[in-house]
Amino acid sequence: MYVVEVKPSARKANGPVGRAVVEGGGRREFDDRPAAEAWADTLSERGGRPVWIRTAHPADRSDVDGYLVSRQRQLLDLDGAYDKRRRRLRDDRSERGTLAAYDP
Repeated sequence: MYVVEVKPSARKANGPVGRAVVEGGGRREFDDRPAAEAWADTLSERGGRPVWIRTAHPADRSDVDGYLVSRQRQLLDLDGAYDKRRRRLRDDRSERGTLAAYDP
């Protein structure tokens, strides 16, 4: 048996996780870890925000084997950041004027 506890981060990030907690409680029992991961995958697909199973730390004194977790913040779109960094590294001054380029 593989026992999973749902962490608050997963409930906040994914609506179907919150509904699952209301309907079935904050702990779930599965036959094994692959079954728990399949449940997490289903919740991720339905909720749009990813959730996953994280193994409990060996020093964790609780009776759970893993946790259903997620990131609380939305995933950042880094495409624009990459372009900004590329321009900075290239030192492209064509996009902005400088005092040195000013000719009165």
